[in-house]
Order: sequence, then structure tokens, then C-alpha cells
Amino acid sequence: MNYEQELKKIISSDDVFLSVLQAVDGLELPDAWVCAGYLRNKIWDVLDDISTVVNDIDVIYFDEEDTSIVIEKRLEAQLKAVLPALPWSVKNQARMHEKNGLPPYYSSFDGVANFPETPTAVAIRLINNELEVMAPYGLSDLFCKYVRPTPNFAETRDLYAVYHERVSQKSWEEIWSDVIVEK
Repeated sequence: MNYEQELKKIISSDDVFLSVLQAVDGLELPDAWVCAGYLRNKIWDVLDDISTVVNDIDVIYFDEEDTSIVIEKRLEAQLKAVLPALPWSVKNQARMHEKNGLPPYYSSFDGVANFPETPTAVAIRLINNELEVMAPYGLSDLFCKYVRPTPNFAETRDLYAVYHERVSQKSWEEIWSDVIVEK
């Protein structure tokens, strides 16, 4: 199976997800993507033929010029004005390295590559009305529902503890069938 084609097929057949991508594209942010749990959960929902509640819609971008949280909140408000029923979460990856005590990121790709687990380290966006996928560790873990830490979270004791606590709290195995969590 070509996982990238399958991911694009799933997203392109979901009108709400497409409207989310269009709303984000309309902000014209540098290096902007929709990613993480919103995308992972969508794929796992389709694989299990279920529909889970959307906790948040993770939007990332990269702008070294203004790393204030105030801007992120303003962007969330702009997205809420376009699609008010959705729970938006906007984060500038130019400041997110601080959360995990890592060196500065240089792009949204760098930010996604430093998400805690591999099936969450996936992003998608619209570019010239075409879907573009970012997956630093590929899409196999996402489609096989295999959860393992990304390299920084596997190799650093403090970050591994964050990964372990996160996967314990999420209880993904109780929501979706066949999820395997590496502990």
C-alpha cells in the first residue's frame, strides 16, 4: 500500500478536514501545517470505521520574527472566525523547542520531527490546491497503529519519561483496535 496516497485519499474525501486545510492556507503563514493528533486520529478513525471527538486541531507554522504567544492566540481567533465550531490550537515552531529543552528548530519539519511519538509526527497542508504530506519518520507507524518514541524522545531519559507518561495517559489502545504502544 502506498501510505501517502492513502492518506491523501482519506483527507480529500473529508469535507471538514479540507475546510480546515483551506482555513489554515488562507492565513498565509510561513511553513504552516495541520498535524499531530487531529491527523493521526482521523487516520485511525477511518481504519477502525469509528468517529472520535476532536480535542483540538493542531496548526503549526514557523516564524522566527515573532514568537509571542499573543500572535498564536490571535491566529486561533482568526481561524475560529472562519470555522467557529472547531477547537483550534496554533503553535509557532520557532519557540516550541523550549518546551522540551532542545536546541532551536529551523523549520516546521524540525518541530514535527521532535514530536514525542512517530504516528503523531505527521503533518499535511494545501499548496496550490494540492495536498502535501510531511512525515519525518514515514507513514508506516501511523497506518500500522504502532506507537514508538521519536529519536530524541527515545534517546534522552527526561524526554523518554515525557513520552511514557503521555502514552500512558492517552490510552489509545482502549479507543482504537490493534494499537501497539512501545513502552
